[in-house]
Amino acid sequence: MSVTEPGKHTAVFLQDVSVAYRIPTERIGSIKEYAIKKVLGKVSHKHYYALNDINLTIDRGEIFGVIGRNGAGKSTLLKVISRVLYPTSGRVWVKGLVAPLLQLGAGFHPELTGYENVFLNGTLLGHTHKEIEEKIQDILAFSEIGDYINAPIRTYSSGMIARLGFSIATAWVPDILILDEVLSVGDAAFQAKCGDRMQELIKSEATVLLVTHASKLISELCSQAVLLDRGRIITTGTGVEVSKYYAELLEKAN
Repeated sequence: MSVTEPGKHTAVFLQDVSVAYRIPTERIGSIKEYAIKKVLGKVSHKHYYALNDINLTIDRGEIFGVIGRNGAGKSTLLKVISRVLYPTSGRVWVKGLVAPLLQLGAGFHPELTGYENVFLNGTLLGHTHKEIEEKIQDILAFSEIGDYINAPIRTYSSGMIARLGFSIATAWVPDILILDEVLSVGDAAFQAKCGDRMQELIKSEATVLLVTHASKLISELCSQAVLLDRGRIITTGTGVEVSKYYAELLEKAN
């Protein structure tokens, strides 16, 4: 029997959630061609479902994994939960302050320095100037940006941006932390630091949603997980179970 209402300990609740896009059934080379076909009534569309009838319940304090191949709908799911994207249909219920780290450099201004972007990004995540000042040294130390913290973000590599973004998002214990492929960026040493920080979050009351292609991270960090494929849920279970199932699917595909 499917759950129809969020429970007492629920942090995230999705009911019959779909995200659909209308796309032309044929390639149209220019705006002029599109306008002519539109006037003549010759433009037809089909619906592409990035998410299709998703039902999901995530409890408070869980480290919840989302895994699947490219185009499975993982990032779309996290955007819906973080309210960056509204679903075409269905119900989304989220309890608590959400700290989304959905892509590299989300919320950063390229012309501002790393130091200035710490305050900008921290403010976007709902923290006061005083709260950011109290955490700034911890953020800089964890990110290992060094003297580049005074350089414009546009001069940073993708790995540096990921390190700084992750450091800001995890400097506080949020109600819900959303991470999209962040832990797969950077060298082995920084990935180990991210793993340690995740373990700290596990011991707190934070709810963490983690998207990654790394089955090992899902099995080691996630109490529960879901496997997506073409916008649908294929299976749910413990991180170990879902990781094993995904590995078997990949093996069969190869």
